[in-house]
Amino acid sequence: MNTEYPNPTPAHDTVGRSAELPLALPAIDPLAHENYFNRELSHLQFHYRVLQQALDEAHPLINRLMFCCIFSSNMDEFFEIRVAGLRQQLKYGRESVGPDGMLPEQLLHEISRVAHEYIREQYDILNNVLIPQMEQENIHFVRRRNWTPEQKTWIRRYFDEEILPVVNPIGLDPSHPFPRLINKSLNFIVKLDGTDAFGRATGMAIVPAPRSLPRLVRLPDDVCSGGDNLVFLSSMIHAHVEELFPGMDVRGCYQFRLTRNADLELEDDLEDLASALRGELLSRRFGDGVRLEVADNCPEDLVQFLLQEFGLTERDLYQVNGPVNLTRLKAVSGLVDRPDLVYPGFSPAVPKQIRTTETVFDAIREQPMLLLHPYESFTPVIDFLRQAAKDPQVLAIRQTLYRTGADSEIVEALMDAARRGKEVTAVIELRARFDEAENLELASRLQESGVVVVYGVVRYKTHAKMILIIRREEGRLKRYVHLGTGNYHAGNARLYTDYSLLSGDDALADDVNKLFQQLTGMGKALKIQKMFHAPFTLHDKLIELIEREASHGAHGHLIFKINALADPDVMQALYRASQAGVRVDLIVRGICSLRPGVAGLSDNIQVRSIVGRFLEHTRVYYFANNGNPEVFCSSADAMVRNLVNRVEVAFPVEDPQLVNRLREELDAYLTDNCQSWVLQPDGHYLQNQPAEGEERFAAQWVLLDRLAGN
Repeated sequence: MNTEYPNPTPAHDTVGRSAELPLALPAIDPLAHENYFNRELSHLQFHYRVLQQALDEAHPLINRLMFCCIFSSNMDEFFEIRVAGLRQQLKYGRESVGPDGMLPEQLLHEISRVAHEYIREQYDILNNVLIPQMEQENIHFVRRRNWTPEQKTWIRRYFDEEILPVVNPIGLDPSHPFPRLINKSLNFIVKLDGTDAFGRATGMAIVPAPRSLPRLVRLPDDVCSGGDNLVFLSSMIHAHVEELFPGMDVRGCYQFRLTRNADLELEDDLEDLASALRGELLSRRFGDGVRLEVADNCPEDLVQFLLQEFGLTERDLYQVNGPVNLTRLKAVSGLVDRPDLVYPGFSPAVPKQIRTTETVFDAIREQPMLLLHPYESFTPVIDFLRQAAKDPQVLAIRQTLYRTGADSEIVEALMDAARRGKEVTAVIELRARFDEAENLELASRLQESGVVVVYGVVRYKTHAKMILIIRREEGRLKRYVHLGTGNYHAGNARLYTDYSLLSGDDALADDVNKLFQQLTGMGKALKIQKMFHAPFTLHDKLIELIEREASHGAHGHLIFKINALADPDVMQALYRASQAGVRVDLIVRGICSLRPGVAGLSDNIQVRSIVGRFLEHTRVYYFANNGNPEVFCSSADAMVRNLVNRVEVAFPVEDPQLVNRLREELDAYLTDNCQSWVLQPDGHYLQNQPAEGEERFAAQWVLLDRLAGN
């Protein structure tokens, strides 16, 4: 049984046809435009699936509110990067077309239509579902019209002591032009009557909300009648905006927010990547505008004034019934102590293999260990480095770093190792999006401690996740590795699902060593034995393995669990496999440009997306291989950027027990009947629901119980 949620993106529209026309089966030609969904529109549909979690009462109430916030932050990045990129294509005449054939102008129009529908629904969910249900739980967002005299007194004092000293109103006149507002900052446009002390009567002013102040404030219990009472910073500014313009008549105050282009463009022939990146980061706050959010009660003349000021059109305007930045509602989880309204805590499991040995090296010397985070602890990975740092037999450590977090135990271990005289090399990807500034600071800290820092390759982001430890054992050098599908970020390891492989396999370690040689040195690509790596072998090998599976016909079976599928060559290979009779199960969290279920083309392909408590982030490529299954975990998704334009790795899992385990865990996702969404041939996603009398089976909850035992 499937349940279809409202979807304002008819699939006919995703390929530029009228939603009223009956669906015609696409041509069998795997290259035809109609056989592909647009990647940006598919990306939007993933964000919509996240938003729908806010309606799913299987999630606790505060976590449902968090899903609403996550949708906002996802949409922010979508506009900052994806929409901004399309606008740049038009601005500079560099239009490019994907396999779906949609031109940038057509796509921007469709994105606007879809995004407006989704955002309207988001505010409807917030105002008519989440807030009323939170009221029932005695959690109140106290509106100005409902402030009691005691609350008004407290808020006035807060405004005078905390807001007024740091707020900086800006009147608009010839000597005070429209200010450059920081990307995604909360601002107010104020309509004024009267003249000021200098005789100026401009009629308008801008009030940027102080970025140092919280957007949501908890009222003290002694001015409330019970429960948790929260008030928005925007409400306090609205209530006392007259204080910012003494002697003038405030005729209106309306919040707005501008989203800017936040992508960074770096030249290929840089002499100093770090210096160039620092320069680009300064401009990120003030890129071209791409979206304007305005309170829906803002007068039309002010709206048009803002659009003109930012060089935007009605297509870029989002008038919203509520706060213009719902991401800030994430603060609720820290302001309200209601454990009954959030997910129950759990303790990630530590496998027996490591609990019964003295060191991680002892645990993995003869048998590799596979961890599935967050169900299994990330601590063994941290201990792997900690123990290496302190072990006098360890001579060298090499590691790639993409995202690590500000207070990283892994970074501390690397610095400790360097201080103890070990040869420590860190390949840091400075261009990890939105972590660039943190990675620049990280590089400086590591260098100061004696770590050799390398920034990878300018034209290729280093996205591979690798650790190599070289240790002297019994008079010879022994190498150990960690390879992962996710980042070396302990916080993410509690929120994202990712695989970690810890191994003492000599051939695998030799491969990792050669990859580090390529990254830190110069020379031709080295031949490696077990792994595949982008941009050299991964793309072609993936297609070769799909073609091998196709040769098995109806006996073939492919299972890919990835975050995105948009590489045309991979999709065409999957179409050919389907036509050969191969069963193809694709578990694709986000973007999927492949059209499943088309007779004669992809009728053997099923695509599902799992959305739940944890962000699905594992990348697994499973090939049945005529009864001799081969499985690879990878840092790479099936996208051109991963397979062609990045440094990525796919590493084999060869131990038969681990292969069986991986297959069981993939089967859990294929069995999910309540958190899985199935992509239809027309482009809609239908959420699976248990049939009558069937038990709910949520893969994440099953794995949490099976692995963590919580």
